Amino acid sequence: FVAIACGVNHSVALRDDGTVVTWGRRSDGQRDESPTCAGFVAIACGYYHSVALRDDGTVVTWGRRSNGERDDAPTCAGFVAIACG
Repeated sequence: FVAIACGVNHSVALRDDGTVVTWGRRSDGQRDESPTCAGFVAIACGYYHSVALRDDGTVVTWGRRSNGERDDAPTCAGFVAIACG
């Protein structure tokens, strides 16, 4: 793994091939909705949601959506870094 991030009850790891691995609680989609493709360069975890940055500068989100953690995610490209709270 080249990076690991932790939420409250879940964790995310980034492999050197650009794929994402998740483990832990799955009650809010922390595991079941994680991306299955490659091309990621960074990851971050919030309490019950996660964010991954793709090599094209777009952002992918998964997990809880009760407070806009996912539904308000930006849909444009050009991002170079990510963080979660």
